[in-house]
Amino acid sequence: PEDTVTSSFASFIHAARPELLSQTVRQRSKRMILDSIGVGLVGSTTRVFDIALRYCRELYSSLAVSSVYGKPGVKLSPTLAAFTNGVATHSMDFDDTWHPATHPSGAVLPALLAASQMLPPNTKPTGLDFLLAFNVGLEVQGRLMHFSTEAHDIPKRFHPPSVVGTLGSAAATAKLLSLSSAQCCHALGIAASLAGAPMANAATQAKPLHVGNATRLGLEAALLAARGMEANPLILDDIPGCSGFSAFYSVYQPKPLSTPGQHHEFLLEKQDIAFKRFPAHLGMHWVVDAALSVRNLFINYAGSFSPSLIRTIMLKIPVSKYINRPFPSSEHQARHSFQFNACAALLDGEVGLGSFSESSIHRQELRELLDKVVVEHPEDNVANFDKMYGEVALLLHSGDVLTGKCDTFYGHWRKPLSKESLLKKFRSNASHVLPEEKIEAIIALVDNLETLSDGSQL
Repeated sequence: PEDTVTSSFASFIHAARPELLSQTVRQRSKRMILDSIGVGLVGSTTRVFDIALRYCRELYSSLAVSSVYGKPGVKLSPTLAAFTNGVATHSMDFDDTWHPATHPSGAVLPALLAASQMLPPNTKPTGLDFLLAFNVGLEVQGRLMHFSTEAHDIPKRFHPPSVVGTLGSAAATAKLLSLSSAQCCHALGIAASLAGAPMANAATQAKPLHVGNATRLGLEAALLAARGMEANPLILDDIPGCSGFSAFYSVYQPKPLSTPGQHHEFLLEKQDIAFKRFPAHLGMHWVVDAALSVRNLFINYAGSFSPSLIRTIMLKIPVSKYINRPFPSSEHQARHSFQFNACAALLDGEVGLGSFSESSIHRQELRELLDKVVVEHPEDNVANFDKMYGEVALLLHSGDVLTGKCDTFYGHWRKPLSKESLLKKFRSNASHVLPEEKIEAIIALVDNLETLSDGSQL
């Protein structure tokens, strides 16, 4: 049927045109692309990336045409390159975050990079084609998340990019490959059968696999649809007694997506992205900024940061079990610990790449601060990235109380990173694996993406 939610999504994917991308959408999405590449490059230095790369190189052999982040001369098959680069992107939890909550770029960009290298020379996508496909992948993710009120809060059951990201990757790749409307519909249906990962694997080395699998399996879904595989053409519709995409949500109210005509307002136009200043779960950025604020008050009060003067560290945070970790023992647990990030910020005056090293995590002085932490969950502090806040109070032995609070951290969509800050982050990340001239070349390519005749140059 042509009047279904699923068919409307398929028609949108098929009919979207580059001229629908406003200047705001183009600029915001190029910022996302640049940041995601930088995060992937620095992520290629991690242990979990090495495990994923070794797995792909040792267990699979096929036509190796697609590049791998941070590994000059290494190429894999398109689907495995997408998987490996997706793992790199989320290996430090350093990638962008949207609202409702998901990591949109890492689920889409690696698939497009791999697919663009896969295509024959005379069918390469232009830079504008690439940018459009990227935005189609974002749009599908965002629309799907708006079908359920559950998606607006910090997740409890499944990791969103493993679900909406898989379908976003399928949609983006289907657009890049110029699939028919029927094939786009089947790509979404196939992707739905490949989606999902439980939140219990947050704060483990398995979590980066969620993004790696999302981008890889979405690419595979589009390739299978291109080769004639079919799936349920009502996969996004709410059919009583037969769950499709609604299997992932207890509350699911889908709406058709209008076929783009002269105008289409992409969600990215209305809802900007959050970029992270340090590699940890987004919720950590509120408590770190609050901790840095109260640290400055403490130094003005005492002349220096003296932990011996502190009796209790009070954290006021939302209820979210998987990021409430009093004594993290690994880098991935530390990236998902309100307590650790608040204490690291208090002790060091910053949180960065080095904060999550083995030696930093197990410092005695940090452990002593963690022992002083008490957590409260105020009713007005909800587990929602658009509404939550972080508050850090120092209760001193003298009886004085110093308090720092953050409602909106720098990098949040309400307080976006400046161009200078974004470029600084990218250059810092990319410098771990690339020389300066290549770093600047990537910046120039992304900045002029619309003008590229061959988008696979990325």
